[in-house]
Amino acid sequence: MSPFLFWTGQDIRVAKSGGKGIHMIEKKKQGMFYKEYVWRGVTIFFGLFVIALTMIIGAFLIYKGSDTFLKFGHTIWGFLGSAQWNPADSAEGGGQTGALIFIVGSVVTCGLALLIATPFALGSAIFMTEIAPGIGEKFYRPIVEIFAGIPSVVYGWVGLTVLVPAIKTVFHRQVGHSVLAAGLVLAVMIFPTITSVSADAMAAVPDECRNAAYGLGSTRWQAIWRVMVPAASSGIITGVILGLARAFGEALAVAMVIGQTTALPTSIFSTTKTLTTEIAAQMGNAMEGGELKAALWTMALLLFLISLICITLIHRLSGSGRKGEK
Repeated sequence: MSPFLFWTGQDIRVAKSGGKGIHMIEKKKQGMFYKEYVWRGVTIFFGLFVIALTMIIGAFLIYKGSDTFLKFGHTIWGFLGSAQWNPADSAEGGGQTGALIFIVGSVVTCGLALLIATPFALGSAIFMTEIAPGIGEKFYRPIVEIFAGIPSVVYGWVGLTVLVPAIKTVFHRQVGHSVLAAGLVLAVMIFPTITSVSADAMAAVPDECRNAAYGLGSTRWQAIWRVMVPAASSGIITGVILGLARAFGEALAVAMVIGQTTALPTSIFSTTKTLTTEIAAQMGNAMEGGELKAALWTMALLLFLISLICITLIHRLSGSGRKGEK
């Protein structure tokens, strides 16, 4: 007889336990397979949900913002190039919807904020990564990040109670509310964004670049200015664009210090309005379906397009930076 017909009790137990073990392994594999595809489906769902939500918001803004041109008969050039702002708060229309005052106010205020904040942010990033990396990472970076967590109303309140009276006294002005005050407040608000992104970009530059510069006899400043900063330029510009996007979207803090005057600014001491401050001030009181409401929706659409342009620039710069590294 074949020896396989004479199994002992131990062999039978081993065979049974082996079969159970194989079953448990197969069950475990099925569980892992199930979890993998479930979580993959969950992540895909949320990713597609975010994309769909962005497209829905854009479509809604286009739908509401186009009433200025389709329903009330205004032209795009009249909206962008005219400073005559007097829309009718009624469904009949007939008013003027030139948003040039708010566009210029936003550009001037945000541009001034960038001019003030960028040098300080770049210097802070260099300090954190090149001059004193130990102190910079342990102490300076947390302090900078605290600025990012302060609410906008706090910045606006400090600007209103401290900065505005200071500008009035120092420059001998009748009022301290001005483009300068709004630019300074925005500069403090976007400073941590530009600093953090720039510092991360400089820290990502390979040590070989730094060592090669020193090996060729460069001083620390020459290595920083001619090697490190150009190598991290795409990341630094990305930080600047992110700061600009935040500055364009800020409303409360700017509204508290800019003066809220519907007039084109003629100097940094002028009072004016921005796109966001006008939307925040008028949207709650405007009649639904009226010309004023439609014009405000069009300004919101313009802000959305500005954000898309900023994001596109960031992606292009990031892509060119990666190609340059290769």
